[in-house]
Amino acid sequence: MNRAIAWFAENHVAANLVMVLLLFGGLAALPSVQQKAFPDVDINVVQIGVPYLGAAPEEVEEGVCVRIEEEIQSVEGIERITSSAAEGFCGVSAEIVEGYPTDRALAEIKNGVDSIDTFPEEAEKPVVKLVTIRRESIQVALSGPVSETALKVWGERLRDEVQSLPEVTQAELTNTRRYEISVEVPESSLRRHGLTFEQVVAAVRRGSLDRPGGSIKTAGGEVLLRTKGQAYRGAEFERLVVLTRDDGTRLLLGEVANVVDGFEDEELYARFDGERAVMLRVFRVGEQRLLTQVAEVKEWVAGASARLPDSMHLTVWRDGGARLGSRLDTMLRNGRSGFILVFVVLALFLRLRVAFWVALGVPLSILGALALFPSQALSIDLITLFSFILVLGLLVDDAIVVGENVHRHQERAEQPLSPISPMRRALQASIKGTQEVSVPVIFGVLTTIAAFAPMLFAPGAPGQVFGAVGLVVTFCLVASVVESQLVLPAHLGHMRIGGRARASRPEGRGRIAARWESFQSATSGSLQRLATEGYRPALERALEHRYTTLACGVAALLLAAALPAAGYLKFTFFPPIEGDYVTARLSMPLGTPVEVTERGVLELEAAALRMRSQLDRVYSVDGESVVRHILVSVGEQPTTGGNAPAPGQAQGAINRGSHVGEVSIELVAGDLRPVSAREVEERWRAQVPPISDVEELVFASDLFSAGDPINLQLQSSDVDALQRAASVTKERLALYDGVFDISDSFKEGKDEIKLTILPAAETLGLTLDDLGDQVRQAFYGEEAQRIQRGRDDIRVMVRYPKSGRRSLADLANLRIRTADGGEVPFYQVAKAERGVGYSTIHRADRQRVINVTANIDPGRANAGEVLASLRGEFIPELMAQNPGMSVAFEGVQRQQGRTLSSLARNYSLALLVIYGLLAVPLRSFTQPL
Repeated sequence: MNRAIAWFAENHVAANLVMVLLLFGGLAALPSVQQKAFPDVDINVVQIGVPYLGAAPEEVEEGVCVRIEEEIQSVEGIERITSSAAEGFCGVSAEIVEGYPTDRALAEIKNGVDSIDTFPEEAEKPVVKLVTIRRESIQVALSGPVSETALKVWGERLRDEVQSLPEVTQAELTNTRRYEISVEVPESSLRRHGLTFEQVVAAVRRGSLDRPGGSIKTAGGEVLLRTKGQAYRGAEFERLVVLTRDDGTRLLLGEVANVVDGFEDEELYARFDGERAVMLRVFRVGEQRLLTQVAEVKEWVAGASARLPDSMHLTVWRDGGARLGSRLDTMLRNGRSGFILVFVVLALFLRLRVAFWVALGVPLSILGALALFPSQALSIDLITLFSFILVLGLLVDDAIVVGENVHRHQERAEQPLSPISPMRRALQASIKGTQEVSVPVIFGVLTTIAAFAPMLFAPGAPGQVFGAVGLVVTFCLVASVVESQLVLPAHLGHMRIGGRARASRPEGRGRIAARWESFQSATSGSLQRLATEGYRPALERALEHRYTTLACGVAALLLAAALPAAGYLKFTFFPPIEGDYVTARLSMPLGTPVEVTERGVLELEAAALRMRSQLDRVYSVDGESVVRHILVSVGEQPTTGGNAPAPGQAQGAINRGSHVGEVSIELVAGDLRPVSAREVEERWRAQVPPISDVEELVFASDLFSAGDPINLQLQSSDVDALQRAASVTKERLALYDGVFDISDSFKEGKDEIKLTILPAAETLGLTLDDLGDQVRQAFYGEEAQRIQRGRDDIRVMVRYPKSGRRSLADLANLRIRTADGGEVPFYQVAKAERGVGYSTIHRADRQRVINVTANIDPGRANAGEVLASLRGEFIPELMAQNPGMSVAFEGVQRQQGRTLSSLARNYSLALLVIYGLLAVPLRSFTQPL
C-alpha cells in the first residue's frame, strides 16, 4: 500500500485520472440510475385467485379454497399456505421458502391447481401468478358535476392519452364500475308468455352471435362465409327473437324484458372536493424514472385540462415524486452544508488548499458510490437517500486524518535553507504523512463496513431494504478510502511550502494571508491548550486509575443495556414516517345498505370540513388552507386495495362493497406544513361524532404501513372457541393505555337464507340442483354471454329486475318450473331457514384462524412491551383454557422476529470480523478487547 501511495502521489496524472473516474463515473451513471419513491421489494408469494360469483363464503371455502390447499400442500418449496374465502371469491397464497426458485414453485403450483377437476361448475378459471408490487407514481382526479357515464368515457379517453406518453407504460382508471348489459325479466312476464329463464338465456345465446361458416372456392376465387348477428348494444339485444308463435308472430326480447345497458349491479362512486370523480392511476414500470415520469404527467395534465369540457377538472393527487424530490433536496442541501462546514472548520487550522481538497472528498465519494449503483440495481429512492445522509458524517473522517497528518509533516518541512526544493519537500511530506496513517485509516473503514455488512444478508422484504442501506454505506466508504489514499496525497503533495512561496506573494495579498495565518495560529493555539491543559491531564489520570476507568466503562455499558429493559428506551422495528395524506376508513357490517354507509361517510367528510375550518383559523400556508383536497369513496377503500394483497387476502372482495367507505385528505407538503399530519389526524378524530352500527373506523397518517403493530393470530379447529378467544383477547388489549383501533378478522356476514328441497318436490321431478339453479338465475342472474365492446369485456346477465330482488316477499313469489313445463310456488317445494354467515373466512396451514389486530400510539405505548406482557401471562392462560389452540405473532412482529434473529447471527460473525480487523494493525490479541 505504501508503494501505491507514493506512486500515485508522484504521478499526479494518474491521481487526477482516478479523481476524474470517480467524478464522471458518477455523473455518467446518474442518468441510468432508476428513481423510485421506495425500492422494489421482491415478495416470494404465489397467489391463486378463483372467482365463484354469487357464492357465500362457506361455499367458497368448501368448494374452492380447501381443494386448492389440499392439492398444493405437498409442493416442494412452500413454507406456508394461507387463504381467504369471501363472497364470490377465493384467494390462496403460498409463501415460498427463502432461496427456493420461485419460477419452479410457480410452475408446480400451477400444474397442481390446473389438475383439479372438482371445482363447482359456476367457479371461473383459476388465476395463478407470482405476486408483484406495482409502484404508483401519481394519481390524477377527473371530477365535475356530470354523469357517471360521461366521467367514465372521458376517463378512458384520458387514460389512453396518458398511456401514450413516452415515460408511461401502465395507467388504469379506478373508482368506476364495469359495464354490464342486464336483461331484467319480471316474473309476471315469464308467467304471461309461458317462458322460463333457460328459454330467455337460450334466445340471447342463439340470436346474438358471430360464427365463421368456412369458404366457397369459386372459379373467381375463394369467398369466405360468416354468420354475423352479434348484438353489442342494449337496443340490439331488445330486437332479439325469444319465441316464434304458430301464427308466425314473433316475441322480441324487448317485449319480455327491460334491457339495461349500464353498469354492474354494485354501489361504487367517488367525490373529489365535493364533485363526482374518477381516478387515473399511473404506475412506474421497469427502468422508468419516477421524477421524470411525474414531471411528464404533470405537463400532460396542464395541456389536457384545456381540452376538457368546462364542467370537468383535472387535479393532481398523491404525487409520488414530491416526497422523493424533498428527500433529494435534503441530501443535496446537507451535502452542500457539509462541504462548506468541513471546509470552514478545516480552514481554521489548515491551509485553505488543504481544507478544500479534504472537503472535496465528500462529493467525490458520493459520486463514486453512484457509479456502482447500476451494477447492483440500486435506485435513487427514500432509502438510499437516507443512507447518503447517514454516511455523510463518516465520509470526511479518513480524509481529515490524512490531511491533518500531511499538514503536520509539511509544517515541519518548511526549512528555507534546505537543499531540497520546497515542492519536493511538500511531496515527501505528503507521502510520509499519508503512509503513516494509512493502516489505521484503511482498517477503520473496514471495521465500519463490517458493522454494516450484516444488513446485506437479512432475510425477507425488510432485508432487501436494509441491504440497500448496507450497500450504499459500503460503496461510499470504499470510494472515500480510494480518494483519501490515492488522490488526496497527490493534491496535497504539489503545494508550495517554505519561504519562497511567501516572498512571491503580492503585498496586499501578503497582509491578508498574514492576518489569516495569525487567526489560524490563535485558533489552533486555543485547541492545543485545550488538548494539553484539559484533555491530556484527564487522560493521564484515567490511565493512572485504570481499574476505576474500566469500572466506569462497564457501568456505562450496563446502564445502556438496562435502559431498554426498564422501558426508558423504546424499540420500534419500522418507525412511522409522516405522510402528506390522512385517511379514515369506515367499515359497516357486511350487507349494510349503501344508504347507511353513505351517512357514515358523510359524517366523516363533515368532520373533515370542520377540522379544516378549525385549522384555517390557526394556520395558513401563503394564505391557503393546510388541507388542499378531500377525496370521498363509497363502496371501496382505495388506499387498502393496494399494489399487492396480503397473503391469502381475497383481493377485490374485502375492500369493496356497500358496507365500506373512505375519506382521504391531502395536506400541504411536510416541509411547508406548520402542523404535523399526526396532529391533523387527532383533530379530525376528535371532530367525528359516534357513528351508529360502525364495525371498524381506522385513521392513518403515515407515509406507508408495514402492517399492524399488534397482530395475534389464533388458530384452532373449533370455530366457537376461536370467536370466544378473540373476544377475550380484544378485551385484554383494551386495558393497555395507548392501544386503540382494536379489531379482529372475524366479522359476521350477511343474513343468509339456507334452502332445502321438500319431499313433495321429488314427486314433481325437481331436485336440489334444479332449485339452486332457478333461485340463482332469478336473484343473482345467469351469464348469457360475454361480449367484447371495444376494450371492455362486458357480461350479459339475465335476472329479475332490481325492484324484484329487494324483498323477502320476492322469494315467496318465485315460481319454480318443473320438467313438464308446469310451475309451482316456491314454498310448496322448498324450505327456507334464516341464519347469519361469515363475511370472510381466513385460513392458515389448512385451519381456520382469527387475527386480532390493534394500533399503537407511540407516545403512550410500545408494541414490544404490550406483546411481552401478553406473552408472559395472558397467552399461556388462553391456550390452557382452549386445548388445541395456538397463538402466533403475525404482521410486523413476524417480520421483526425473522429479521432480528438473522441480524443477531450475522452480527455475532461481524463482531469476530471486527475483532480480527483490530487485532491485525494492533498486533495484539488483547488490545482489541
